[in-house]
Amino acid sequence: MVSWLWMLLIAADAPALEATPDLVVAFLGDQGITDDSRAVLRVIREAGTDLVVHAGDLDYKHDPDAWDAMITQELGADFPYLVSIGNHDTQAWDGYALKLEARLQRTPEVQCEGLTGISQHCTFRGLEVLLSGVGVRGTPGQAAHQEWLDKWLTRSHHRWRICTWHKNQNVMQTGQKRNETGWGVYETCRQHGALITTGHEHAYSRTHLVTEFSDNPKVNPDAPLEIRDGATVAWVSGIGGKSVRKQHREGDHWAKIWTSTQGATAGVLLCTFSPGGVVDQADCVFRDTQGREPDRFTLRRAAP
Repeated sequence: MVSWLWMLLIAADAPALEATPDLVVAFLGDQGITDDSRAVLRVIREAGTDLVVHAGDLDYKHDPDAWDAMITQELGADFPYLVSIGNHDTQAWDGYALKLEARLQRTPEVQCEGLTGISQHCTFRGLEVLLSGVGVRGTPGQAAHQEWLDKWLTRSHHRWRICTWHKNQNVMQTGQKRNETGWGVYETCRQHGALITTGHEHAYSRTHLVTEFSDNPKVNPDAPLEIRDGATVAWVSGIGGKSVRKQHREGDHWAKIWTSTQGATAGVLLCTFSPGGVVDQADCVFRDTQGREPDRFTLRRAAP
């Protein structure tokens, strides 16, 4: 008993695992194989991106070979690329998973375990990424995904944690999507101070600092974006090249909305973690294929 308690105390006092300086991560979803899709990938490449986190819906053609060929042509065969399964991926997911697993074999810096894109835990240069298939695939029931996320986040010592899945709750997107994930996954990631990135709606939107996810999310529009256990930011980055949709919903929890109503074109959210070695900071910008930057923000994250 004494040795068990001693090891528990050591684990509780373990130092935070930090992202390596100037780590650039691209967040997108709903890609397709179009001229816009390729243009977004070129934006990613030109930004000096180190890792892509893709929140589902790859090529919409159920063609893993064609999708992987596009990524290889634009980014390279050994570029680190993580994907959470989307509803348009399910028909050919076994094929996509094989492509993603082969890419992981060529990118040993990315360490992953679990079911590819469905319940998959990955780390890369001090960043932790949890890819969930909630609302799309996996163990039946939203609670199972919530429990899986809680398991990993409870034991985590990473300063920067990313939760990603494809689908949304209705108020957490600006289009016409319905409730499809439940609030449990959102709340679990918030409680552990993890950032939340989704897709599904073909638009871009980003919240203020959220202290409760619900049908009426609790936010403080004037609060700095200081991520901590109990407070986080969520975004939808779903204009990776397939299409851009109109705005149908609004809400005080949104800090930025960028849809075809505002003249949006395809683009990607780029976040630089530990800029200049400042480990508690991440600088983010949404950049479209025309070079416009409709959203810029800085995140701070206390040590876990």
